[in-house]
Amino acid sequence: MGPMAEHRPIETWLTDMDGVLVHEEDAIPGAAEFITALRESGRQFLVLTNNSIFTPRDLRARLLASGIDVPEAAIWTSALATAQFLGDQRPGGSAYVVGEAGLVTAMHDVGFVMTERDPDYVVLGETRTYSFESITRAIRLIEQGARFIATNPDPSGPSPAGTLPATGSVAALISTATGRQPYFVGKPNPLMMRSALNRLDAHSETTVMVGDRMDTDIISGLEAGLRTVLVLTGSTKQHQIERFPYRPSRVVDSVADLVDLVHSFGAHQA
Repeated sequence: MGPMAEHRPIETWLTDMDGVLVHEEDAIPGAAEFITALRESGRQFLVLTNNSIFTPRDLRARLLASGIDVPEAAIWTSALATAQFLGDQRPGGSAYVVGEAGLVTAMHDVGFVMTERDPDYVVLGETRTYSFESITRAIRLIEQGARFIATNPDPSGPSPAGTLPATGSVAALISTATGRQPYFVGKPNPLMMRSALNRLDAHSETTVMVGDRMDTDIISGLEAGLRTVLVLTGSTKQHQIERFPYRPSRVVDSVADLVDLVHSFGAHQA
């Protein structure tokens, strides 16, 4: 696709994880070199993921096992964004959480109390162990007045055995039962991008978002005022791009094509 629009030099990089840096447990060629280039450039960056199961420490270990060395502090999840949002909305609040360690830990860290008794919020995240009992409890608490929050709208996710239902699918089940729609914090909500920018004290005019999905990464980056780069190693394929009413700033085959640009973007536009 054509050259980047004229903007201020890029100082900050945001990048999706699955489909951009890794496929399951395997690094995408060029991903390790891309992260190394970012670290050596001295520019700020965050690796973003809608996955709320794992803590940043868990994800750092997963990436390191794939040969990609990302500092724990450079990982931003939908669980962290959700917890930060709720901490700002209702400091010291309470929640009934359907999720795993990544979400529960993030909620505790912002000072929330986990409870099944008259919580301020029902917070739904991704888990590999959804139970009928926990979903039923969530439905009843929402009916009793708890506000409904979900970490992300992804309907499904990959696994070595095949597709798994994800947060969006379970949220749809709860919504059907209660008639209440959740507020989704993660991508494609641009709030996820803005929370990442705030974490780095960065500005949208000098930030680029790298992702593999037009309907989450690219649209949320666009709506947050970022330049966007679509890589073709994940969900969206070349022939699908024209189906969307918006376009990324640039399309590349993979992050391997961005290694040399990490430094050059700072000095001049591609």
